[in-house]
Amino acid sequence: MENEKNEKDLVVDVGSAEVNIALMENHRLIEYSKESSQGHTFSVGDVFLGRVKKIMPALNAAFIDIGDSKEAFIHYLDLGLYFTAFDQFVKNSNPNADLKGLFSNITLGPILAKEGHIEDVLKVGQMVISQIVKEPISTKGSRLTAEISLAGRNIVLLPFAEKVSVSQKISSKEEKKRLETLVRSILPKNYGAIIRTAAEGKTAAILVAELRSLIEKWEGSWQRLAKNKGIGLLFSEYSKTTTILRDLLNDSFTNVYVNDEKVFEETRKYISLISPEQEKIVKLYQGKEPIFDHFEVNRQIKGSFGKVVPMKQGTYLVIETTEALNVIDVNSGIRAKTTDQEENTYEVNRIAAEEIARQLRLRDMGGIVIVDFIDMASGEHRNNLFKYMQELMDKDRAKHNVLPLTKFGLMQITRQRIRPATQIDTSEVCPVCHGTGKIHSSAVIDEQVERDLSELIKDKGLKTVNLTVSPILGSYLSRGLSSFLSKWRRKYKCKIKVTENNDFAVLQYEFSNDKGEKLI
Repeated sequence: MENEKNEKDLVVDVGSAEVNIALMENHRLIEYSKESSQGHTFSVGDVFLGRVKKIMPALNAAFIDIGDSKEAFIHYLDLGLYFTAFDQFVKNSNPNADLKGLFSNITLGPILAKEGHIEDVLKVGQMVISQIVKEPISTKGSRLTAEISLAGRNIVLLPFAEKVSVSQKISSKEEKKRLETLVRSILPKNYGAIIRTAAEGKTAAILVAELRSLIEKWEGSWQRLAKNKGIGLLFSEYSKTTTILRDLLNDSFTNVYVNDEKVFEETRKYISLISPEQEKIVKLYQGKEPIFDHFEVNRQIKGSFGKVVPMKQGTYLVIETTEALNVIDVNSGIRAKTTDQEENTYEVNRIAAEEIARQLRLRDMGGIVIVDFIDMASGEHRNNLFKYMQELMDKDRAKHNVLPLTKFGLMQITRQRIRPATQIDTSEVCPVCHGTGKIHSSAVIDEQVERDLSELIKDKGLKTVNLTVSPILGSYLSRGLSSFLSKWRRKYKCKIKVTENNDFAVLQYEFSNDKGEKLI
């Protein structure tokens, strides 16, 4: 049963315009993301050569043009310790230069002063290598850093750095020493690294292979930099599929299903590099029905992304997102499991907490989240709910903070916002009112049907029509010896075949021909 609890599947749907990725936990949708496969979007981890557009001394910051419609923002403190080394590399690189020699011979230092001023370092028109740390959201452009890092599964590579640090989560001093010694021995000059928790116990061969691939990625951008000093993308992080695998693979995926051979090979190759023993979990999906239908992803998307999110036994959430914050209201609906109101309320709030933790990950909601739980009189219940919410949020990779409930039953959650929240419109236009919210009066529905019938018989010359109606409308039109349908058959000298459809709204109807093609 323990394995069942931790079962994780990644389902990747590769389309012509975008790639959709669903993370399932015990067949339940937990995270959902998409990336465009046409053109370039501005994503976290992308590294650009940008041009300084404006210096803002009052903010100690600058605006950088990286080719987006909105200028990106960089603060002085985000320039990094060794900005002068990056700056020297950009200025001196050219197609004829020995770029490897140039990179390794640049002197690191002096480091930027902590209390320095941006106008002393950057000038308008200056070219700067920078990396996106926060995607453009609403009216704001991307947030940048000039301290470039290339994240792998086990190692983060730091160009123009000298430190090699090891994750504090690795408790063994011997293992820390082994990893640090190993990485230092294989790092070329002017490179630093952060050794991640996942590196614990990994062989030298795996770490060397990953480090080489990260160095190749960084050095592969040099020619673009040297040839064209204009604004542009130098390189992207891995695709979202491999980024999710990089961050979550230690949670032991059961399967990774991909419906495209090229992405399947890319994913398999990436896993064989970072964790060879798990290469077999990647599977090429070749079923007849769409991959998201087969794994019931589409059904869960439609049930999870609306304004109202239903939960167990009639309880539901109402989720509103504004520019400033996200608001979630908990409603008990018709649920009344026990006669004890306080106990019932506490149970509903626990169910809601589980769904809220899921929704934050699923929609990637960031910033401030205010949750209006149902009021509870018991201080013990309020405290237990707070602890339970913290427990549930521990699975969330984004940085977050959960505060205890206020006396009004409100809980404040802050969650790291590095990209816009995922919003999917799950509503459909009503086939009867066509989105207006108004329908024909039931008193004159027979006149409306007859007008449409008259047009088909007189103007289009049809002799036979099929009329599909709701059961209620069908009964209304056919009741009695002198029914509306009998009158119309005599009046227009035509055949009218009537079919009742239980899925139709009360006053909904549709005319079609013998081939089943819709006429009106």
